Parts: sequence; C-alpha cells; structure tokens
Amino acid sequence: MKQKKPTWVIQKERDRRAAAAETVWLFGIHAVRDALVNPMRERLRLVVTKNAHDRLADAIAASGMTAEISDPRKFAAPIDPQSVHQGAALEVKPLDWGNLTDLCAPRGQNARVILLDRVTDPHNVGAILRSAEVFGARAVIAPHRHSAPETGALAKTASGALERQPYLRIKNLATTMEALKEMGYLMVGVDAIGEGTLADLAQDQPIALVLGAEGPGLRDKTKETCDALARIDPAGQFGSLNVSNAAAVALYAVGKPS
Repeated sequence: MKQKKPTWVIQKERDRRAAAAETVWLFGIHAVRDALVNPMRERLRLVVTKNAHDRLADAIAASGMTAEISDPRKFAAPIDPQSVHQGAALEVKPLDWGNLTDLCAPRGQNARVILLDRVTDPHNVGAILRSAEVFGARAVIAPHRHSAPETGALAKTASGALERQPYLRIKNLATTMEALKEMGYLMVGVDAIGEGTLADLAQDQPIALVLGAEGPGLRDKTKETCDALARIDPAGQFGSLNVSNAAAVALYAVGKPS
C-alpha cells in the first residue's frame, strides 16, 4: 500500500509548482528596456507597438527576442488597459537573486541593507529600489507574505532598478534580521519613537535599516528584534514621510557604504 504524503509535503510541492509557473508582465519603455538587456532575466514574450519597437530596437536586437507588433488601440498584452505601458510589455520569470549570505555578507565593508515590514504598495517598493540602488544598498529584503510582489507596476516605478538592485523575498522577517545580526549588521528600526536620530549612529559599521508600512509602522516583534530604534527629525512640530521617502532619507543619513 502506497504511503500517503504528509499535508505539509503536498503543500510544499504545490508551492514549488506554482512558483515555477509564475510569470510577470513588465510594462513601460524603461522597465522593458532594462529587462531586455538583463542577462539574469528569463524572457518569454514581448509585445510592442511599432513606435515602441523603434525606440527599443537596440535592446530587442541584443535580447535575441522576436517582438509581436501590436495595434496601440488593441494592445495584445494581457495587462490592465489603464496601465501606462507606452506600447511595450514583456512577460518574464521573476528574478532569482540567490541567498541572503551571498548577497549581504559584509566581507569587511560597511554594507547597507533595507528590510521592509509589511510594505505592500508596489509603487513604494519600486521607489525604495531606486533609492537603494543610488545609495549602494546590498539588497532590499521583504517577506513573501504581506509585501509587494514583483509586478509591472513595481517595475515601472523602479524605472529599471528592479533589474539591477536585489529584491530578496524571504520567509520570515525576524529570522532574517537575526541572521543579519550574526553577519555583523546593526539592526536599526526607523521609527518616530526612536530615542536617537539616524545621524547619531556610527557609520563605520554594517547597518540594516528596517522600515514599516505607513500607518501601522513596525510591528512589535520587529521592534523587539532591532538593536536600536532611530527617528527622522522633522523641522517643525509635526511632519511625516511616506515609507519610500523615509528610506531615501535614512540611507542618506547613515552614509554610503565603504
């Protein structure tokens, strides 16, 4: 008699098959161009208007893909008709950035990483990826659940940064924070109740900045796992930043990695 597989094994196999079948439609000239020339991308289908094809001709040639030319009035890609696609859409597999240790181990440098606690808005995450690339962060890290997945909207907001800036999805945020601590990172929660400011931190060390969703902010478990909580001081009595702006300010405040 064949032994029945445990429920957790069955679910794990289903999740693996679902991940293998998952694809993403990127759209917009910048997002599509950068994905076309990214050797890490597995590209499946390219739909463009004649005008977009002319604008992307070099990138299309470099990718080796054959584009489907579509009427702009009846754009053939299965994306939201309200998307600002600029006549270009590319179906791809999500990027695989590898594991946490390979990406984030400081290796004697004052590395920087960003961790996101339940930041679900793809536009915010896209903007954070752009800032992370500018300021040299090793990775932007977020849990698989309750965070923004890799989508066309995220890629368009990132304006190409998604292809170059690691966006690592992990199972458990607290566990990942502990692993980064073991690598030597100072775990800093960016929070309005922080006793000190980001400018007070010693910059000559690996620093991991943890940011929460607008409104709820950092969860209690996340705060408890941080080594310190630091605030961004407003110039006036009242003031707040959305999470993408806060990430940019925080990265600037702790200095570029060396």
